[in-house]
Amino acid sequence: MNAIEIKGLTKNFGPKQALSGLNMTVPQGAIYGFIGENGSGKSTTEKIICGLIHEGGGSVKLFGKPHTDADIRAKVGVLIEAPGCFPNLSVWNNMMLQAANLGIKDAEREVVKMLKAVRMEGAASNKYKNCSLGMKQRIGIAMALLGEPELLVLDEPINGLDADGMRIMREVLCNLANNHGVTIVISSHILGELEKIATHYGIVRGGKMLCEMTAEELEASCRTYTALKAQEINRAKMLLGCKYSRVEEDEAGYIRVYDMTSPEEIVTYLYENGILVNEIRKAKIGLEEYYIDLMKEGNR
Repeated sequence: MNAIEIKGLTKNFGPKQALSGLNMTVPQGAIYGFIGENGSGKSTTEKIICGLIHEGGGSVKLFGKPHTDADIRAKVGVLIEAPGCFPNLSVWNNMMLQAANLGIKDAEREVVKMLKAVRMEGAASNKYKNCSLGMKQRIGIAMALLGEPELLVLDEPINGLDADGMRIMREVLCNLANNHGVTIVISSHILGELEKIATHYGIVRGGKMLCEMTAEELEASCRTYTALKAQEINRAKMLLGCKYSRVEEDEAGYIRVYDMTSPEEIVTYLYENGILVNEIRKAKIGLEEYYIDLMKEGNR
């Protein structure tokens, strides 16, 4: 069963069309990386899934039932923008208030469990306003997990975090998916971090889904290339550009040759033309470059 099935989703805000026939499929148990430019429709889609706004047209099913079903709604946890916490209350009291709002019976046990799940049990007595950004994001996830939802929708939960905060967030999300069976939809502009945890991807643009793929399909789609540094770099680039169909220089100063050729052939060719290669390796583009290339193709 799929956790989310969306078909032909539309939404207008006045004259502006935010979603234009968007389709989306999220398998149960997936960590689904939801990717797109600002204004592409990610947040609008997430808010419709969570029932925060109404769709204009199309259908949204969660676990095989309409997303408006009351029993289904109880299976969804959400963190969009920022958690709704009182700044002068402790983390514990904010969690207990949310548990009361949800009508959770054994609230104390549930709050302890969720704070432990996001590694915040040691900060329960801290005032919310004194918590770091990374701590606040984890508190928001803990609040979204109250009631043990089966689907978690997160909008930019890792943006603004430092390296350690990102690492902890990755570990928390992988633990929820792998050990607790939670399906996670996560949008982020930090594609390098998303690539480390996502099992599935959806790339959206202009309110439409451009493509959906598994992490394995992304891996297979990402082009390999030979990266090298050489003496007389400009001349080397010119010579390689005459021989191979796609040659580029990246930000780190490496020449990239995208043709399916061996490093040995490139080294030999440059040597025969009087250029010595200082460094050479095989590599593959990642999610970020794949996404950028996809956006460029859409502009052509």
